[in-house]
Amino acid sequence: MVVAVDAPPHSGLPAWLDYLSERPLPPGTLVRVPLGRREVPGIVWHAAPSPDREALQDAELREVIEVFGALPPLPAAWRELVAFSAAYYRRSPGEVAMSVLPPELRTLDAPTLVRRVARLRSRLAAASPDAGTGAVCVPEPSAEQAAALAALAEPRPDGGHPGVTLLHGSTGSGKTEVYLREAARALEAGRQALVLVPEINLTPQLEARFAERFPGRRLVSLHSGLTPAQRLKHWLMALLGEADLVLGTRLAVFAPLPRLGLIVIDEEHDPSYKQQEGARYSARDLAVVRGRIERVPVLLGSATPSLETWHNALPVAEGGAGRYRRLSLPSRIGGGALPVVRLLDLGAVVREQLQSGAGLAPALLAALRERLERGEQSLLFLNRRGYAPVLHCTECGWKSECAHCSAWRVFHKSDRTLRCHHCGLAERVPRACPACGNADIQPVGRGTERLEEQLAALLPGARVGRIDADTTRKAGALEAELARVHAGEVDVLVGTQMIAKGHDFRRITLVAAVNPDAALFSSDFRGPERLFALLLQAGGRAGRDAGQAARAELWVQTWHPQHPLYAALRGHDFIAFAARQLAERHSAGLPPYAHLALLRADARSQPVAQAWLQAASDAAAGLEGADQVLLYPPVPLPVQKVADVERAQMLVESASRPALQRFLAAWTPALQARRPEQQGLLRWAVDVDPLGI
Repeated sequence: MVVAVDAPPHSGLPAWLDYLSERPLPPGTLVRVPLGRREVPGIVWHAAPSPDREALQDAELREVIEVFGALPPLPAAWRELVAFSAAYYRRSPGEVAMSVLPPELRTLDAPTLVRRVARLRSRLAAASPDAGTGAVCVPEPSAEQAAALAALAEPRPDGGHPGVTLLHGSTGSGKTEVYLREAARALEAGRQALVLVPEINLTPQLEARFAERFPGRRLVSLHSGLTPAQRLKHWLMALLGEADLVLGTRLAVFAPLPRLGLIVIDEEHDPSYKQQEGARYSARDLAVVRGRIERVPVLLGSATPSLETWHNALPVAEGGAGRYRRLSLPSRIGGGALPVVRLLDLGAVVREQLQSGAGLAPALLAALRERLERGEQSLLFLNRRGYAPVLHCTECGWKSECAHCSAWRVFHKSDRTLRCHHCGLAERVPRACPACGNADIQPVGRGTERLEEQLAALLPGARVGRIDADTTRKAGALEAELARVHAGEVDVLVGTQMIAKGHDFRRITLVAAVNPDAALFSSDFRGPERLFALLLQAGGRAGRDAGQAARAELWVQTWHPQHPLYAALRGHDFIAFAARQLAERHSAGLPPYAHLALLRADARSQPVAQAWLQAASDAAAGLEGADQVLLYPPVPLPVQKVADVERAQMLVESASRPALQRFLAAWTPALQARRPEQQGLLRWAVDVDPLGI
């Protein structure tokens, strides 16, 4: 029989390995097998031997060591999803399969797993919910929600796959209510529902909404913030069919669900759905594939859909692909108005008027004081944590660069450290310039920590809070800070993008983007798309209470107030923004009108990395599909060196996705044959559909 084990593409091992077993084992069975001198977990993939085993005698095959019979076989649909992921993202099936299993499962022996499963079943039986419990009624749907729900309930005229629906709803339009009602429909039919969110910090809020709506149902979460024991327990409940609702981040797209009836992807545009290590998969795209495999509806929700999704949801007559159905929720619940967008032209503000170096215009400060007087909350968004991005010597020009990365070390005043946000190197702030001994070293620029300090000085008596990766490191810290905001214990909240989306702040009436211009001229062609989404999402935190919506405002401080992006933002006009961006992408031959892959290489020196990439490019000549792809010259990554490793990449482009896949299928074995350690290379990887170039 054929077993899949964790074998990365460049390990030299075949994708499938043959083993013997005393008894027939169904595909999907978890086993432990010998591999060289090790014993490793594996999954029975096929009961029959692999095709290339014809000349191999059974006597030469090794026996399966252990069978994990306490678990039902992993479903065929799950294995099909893993196989698709491996083929599309150019990894081995065993590597993908093992990477998405709970880490603790891979370390247990069969007797221990038997005990764990028996204990779990016993506890679930003792706490068995009332099987007749249905969903709680929270509110009557709005006219727009009712129309969307009616459309979702319509059967396909041909009785085929329910397909993919884009729910394009403005911030505060009640998309979550649609998710809840669609989940209720799946549960009533005896099925399971899978709901994905882009980030861990959004999980508790959504969990609370689902738990409140479905008190008699079993709800579990799957994300990296769980303990190993929790993650295994929740995964087992999903596989055993005991979990009715599974909420999680991108990894949860691989949750084994024997009764899957609905997949929801909230904030589908978010780049966090793209895995950046190992198999660089997109959970959003795999959710669409899984829906097709299991013939269940997929619901993508966003106020600012990705341009790829938007293009798929546009009718062919409008220049789109016409693959998805599009439903709209343009109005806020309760009839509340969207926040008024105010553009602050920093070019018209005298530099001395930018208060105390905080970079805040007098008009914005006046607006913050107005909110304080009315007892309302404000949110200031700055996507840069720390106190200042760099320390600078006024005498010799020294800057706090990282010795191991091509990046600056960030000044964190709270613990007086300089930290590299790439390799993690942290050192105490020097008392004087390390280069010349000058004691006058100054912070340059500002991060959220400095902005918090400056606001406390500019707004005496205001309760200023901060939420970013530094303030929420400890377990429970994020929940505690959010609870303070919801309880009205914070007047002005400062934070990074982790608070700019998804949160339902009821008292905030003013949101301000302090310094968003850098993304306008990013080398990444997706920079404007991400900026527009982030600003529109951030603005959506204001005025979510209908009684305060009329006073809701989004302030944007910019040196480029006439930029077309800000014009579209001012009118909350995603459709116009998307049309302009798609036109630019079409003329430039960029996604969704072209398909990309990146070959990345890491080495101890940049010349070695680029030489390996150039040799890989030369090896592509004559391969199948090579005439339908364009290989660009190797270049360094934007952050060229991280932790003393030099990084380079080469872009591969094709007008046809199938042609790109055919080429990659032929090219990857040729790359695997080029042993990297023999050429001074540390590692290489293929990234299909990359988000950053």
